[in-house]
Amino acid sequence: MTDLEKLQVEMAEWRRHLHANPEFGFEEKATSAFVAAKLREFGLDDIAEGIGGTGVVGTLRRGNGNRAIALRADMDALRISEQGEKDYKSRNDGVMHACGHDGHTAMLLGAAKMLAADGGFDGTVRFIFQPAEEWGKGALSMMADGLCDKYPFDEIYGIHNMPGMPVGHFETRPEAIMSAEDNFEIVLRGVGGHAAQPHWGNEVLVAACALVTNLQTIVSRRVAPADIAVVSVTELITDGTRNALPGTARILGDARSFRSEISETIEKQMRIITEGTALAYNVEASVHYTREFIPLLNAPALTDQAFEVAIDLYGSSNVKVATKPMTGSEDFAQFLTKAPGCFVFLGNGKDSAPLHNPNYDFNDEGLLHGANFHAAIARKRLPVA
Repeated sequence: MTDLEKLQVEMAEWRRHLHANPEFGFEEKATSAFVAAKLREFGLDDIAEGIGGTGVVGTLRRGNGNRAIALRADMDALRISEQGEKDYKSRNDGVMHACGHDGHTAMLLGAAKMLAADGGFDGTVRFIFQPAEEWGKGALSMMADGLCDKYPFDEIYGIHNMPGMPVGHFETRPEAIMSAEDNFEIVLRGVGGHAAQPHWGNEVLVAACALVTNLQTIVSRRVAPADIAVVSVTELITDGTRNALPGTARILGDARSFRSEISETIEKQMRIITEGTALAYNVEASVHYTREFIPLLNAPALTDQAFEVAIDLYGSSNVKVATKPMTGSEDFAQFLTKAPGCFVFLGNGKDSAPLHNPNYDFNDEGLLHGANFHAAIARKRLPVA
């Protein structure tokens, strides 16, 4: 068995251990301890724990180069109950790795082991294991804890698996690749009453249903067709019951866009439409609007470098330029406000269940592809003279 074959087996073991023991954002204590122990085992120069709560940063130096490259993986799981009967199924009820962060962590650990053993670069590599990506809070927490001052880097790279894309296939694009995510909560207040006597009260459910429909006009009538925007209502919750009309309704959802001006337009129009709908139905309304994720913007020059590495590793036929950005969001975008970088996608298999699905599982066949990319981009960007 070759060294790479042995590493593939090891990474699969690490990944399945992490999958069986998932932890929610900012609760990744056992995961962080596992990561730190492996980095010590590999002989890294420095391992810092507790960065931003439960984050880990490993540092590896070779040669005399004064530049630093950061490689990042996310560690947190989701509050989803796993289905299926695999022997490494989640042992933490109601929490599972439904987005593949177990695989991302294992791939970066594999790259750390490769680079620690074989070198091949001149400078410093930072291995950033981030908590709470799903919240959109982990990167900010690490940066607030001094990440960029204590462990500075000139460039940063990250990987996410992609269901539906064949294993060994690679995709990214320059500039905008993932969207911002805004969250909103609209509360309508009226007077509930008996379902048989709606005229005695001033219930809110009809108003809420009208508002859900009216919100759809923001994208279709207030955002230019050339701009990408999505407004999705995901929950409608009332205090009514089978024979009682509600007096309070909560409408929750999110909005996606790629430019701050579009986000501002969505919020402005949401407030106008909510106020108008509330007035029409004689109820009171309030809007709470927050911005959770910013757009992820790849640096064009570094994206070109990532494509060169990918073609060398996977072959040109398996490397694709994404034609359009996607409306999913990623906390990695926060790191790009501090240093240029590139975020890429690797295939998780055509038959993979979707992300955030209770039947999802990271495809172990992709582990070595990810570890190789991490190591190769570090060596390309920190070349040995």
